[in-house]
Amino acid sequence: MKTKLTFLLLLTTLGTIAQGLDSFDVTEEWIAKIQEIAPSTPTVKSKTKKVLVFSQHTGFYHWTAPQNVEMLKILGEKSGVFEVTNSYDIDSFDNENLKKFDAVIFNNCNPAGPKRDLFWDLLQKNSNLSDDKIESLAREYEKGFMDYIAQGGGLMILHGAITVQNNSQEFSQMTGGSFDYHPKQQEMHVMEVDEKHPLVAAFSGNGFTHVDEPYFFKNAYSDYNFRPLLYIDVTKLEGLKKEPEDDISYVAWIKKHGKGRVFYTSPSHNAQTLDNLEFLKFLLDGMQYVLGDLKCDDSPIGKKK
Repeated sequence: MKTKLTFLLLLTTLGTIAQGLDSFDVTEEWIAKIQEIAPSTPTVKSKTKKVLVFSQHTGFYHWTAPQNVEMLKILGEKSGVFEVTNSYDIDSFDNENLKKFDAVIFNNCNPAGPKRDLFWDLLQKNSNLSDDKIESLAREYEKGFMDYIAQGGGLMILHGAITVQNNSQEFSQMTGGSFDYHPKQQEMHVMEVDEKHPLVAAFSGNGFTHVDEPYFFKNAYSDYNFRPLLYIDVTKLEGLKKEPEDDISYVAWIKKHGKGRVFYTSPSHNAQTLDNLEFLKFLLDGMQYVLGDLKCDDSPIGKKK
């Protein structure tokens, strides 16, 4: 019995490993590699902007978060487009502090389930307030942040951070959708929705292939209140948990929220994707969009007929 159990555990472990890529630490060698391949010339020349990167999580920890921080620092410094302040403190979302920044990047700052409310989680973990007070303050933080974007701020959302306020319909309307689920990690070819759109120019009409989690979305996603940039062919995926509503799933998009701008990219769960020069250029162009430097069509496509 013990031997059988050990064998089953081994199969489970091997299956889990086979689904993803190996994690690795940030090293000087890796930083030097990203510094070498990161684009130095932005699509639009502009004054250097200030960007807040928020990297705190209370739920699932994405091992690529530290790599993202270093990559964003390099991307900003080398291009001259933006400078990064990385934070893990909920006080970063105080209204007065947000005014110091032109944009915010959600760096895989996943909240815990099933509530999936990052502001509530951070208050609950770092205060002795009553549940009622925490609930009230969490709503104030959510509204304050949404107002910050609506008044002209920018927001870039990386991969799992689409879950930040995953059960809030209002927040989902701002971000373009909420996370539903993903099948196992697998190799997929990500393709441009419109290869002539300036925000996907980095891929030269070829898209890119990588190993990642194929994300599916819910809530506001089905309204398509965004301009999609990248998609995956659902019919080529393995391990779907339910019948898909469409043959494609959009995995990157942009949208307006009031006077502000939102950019979301599901790629990537793995830091290996950052070795792709074209992907780094895509992120830089995305930052220039949320900062208001790169003007492009961000009109929503609306519900499909």
